[in-house]
Amino acid sequence: MTPARSTAGASDARLADALSPLRSDPSRSAILLDVDGTLAPIVRYAEDAHVPEGTRSLLIELARRYALVACVSGRRASDARRIVSIGTISYLGSHGTELLRAGWTEPALDPAVRDWSRRIQAFGREADTSELRRLRVRIEDKGSIVAFHWRAAPDEAAARAAIDAIAARAEQSGLRTHWGRKVLEVRPPVRMDKGAGVVALLSGLELDAAAYVGDDATDLDAFRGLGELQAAGTLRQVLRVCARSDEGPTELEQAADLVVDGPDGVRAVLEGLLAGD
Repeated sequence: MTPARSTAGASDARLADALSPLRSDPSRSAILLDVDGTLAPIVRYAEDAHVPEGTRSLLIELARRYALVACVSGRRASDARRIVSIGTISYLGSHGTELLRAGWTEPALDPAVRDWSRRIQAFGREADTSELRRLRVRIEDKGSIVAFHWRAAPDEAAARAAIDAIAARAEQSGLRTHWGRKVLEVRPPVRMDKGAGVVALLSGLELDAAAYVGDDATDLDAFRGLGELQAAGTLRQVLRVCARSDEGPTELEQAADLVVDGPDGVRAVLEGLLAGD
């Protein structure tokens, strides 16, 4: 489908048309959203990320009206909830392998990845050398995933070269690698993607429509997951929204039904989901 680019607010006719299948019956619609770069602006240090208060207010209201509102993140589910700071919505963390439902105190982890956590964390400790620290590469422990960020590195080229070497070692060790926006993730050699998480989350629910909003390559899997559910007849309508940025992959724009500009455009989508109600 050719993307319908829209960066305007809720009054934009194209945006209203795109959202109408969801708004026609919120009690049978699900809203799924990535966090970093989608709800929360990208920041120099990932631990400083937060969702603006205006966006949080919209999410709280959406949770009251729609059948399901969930955030889907590469971070741990508990970290995603800390950034969003809303307890009345659900969180899929670690690319869909952790589920933290609204009201839960602890996430449930996919058993297929649980046994790999120690090995992944050991790999992260071994990779944490003095040279990597000198290059200002930041290592993030995501439980069953370890991430290497070079966004804040003074010499990004040298940092990327060091991370390329880490990726090669990970693959030689039988682990999997996944690249994002100035980040490498080292993962277990099992299926870990947002698409599988989305399918598991929505399967069995009585829904007619679902939307997913994301900004990075990992969100392509979530787009595909919605497509699988539609093809299986679980969903009648799906909406794939790309939060465009200069660093975002062109493949995500090409796969999207609707393209908006970053977190500000996402806020317009949230406003549109509430408009007229």
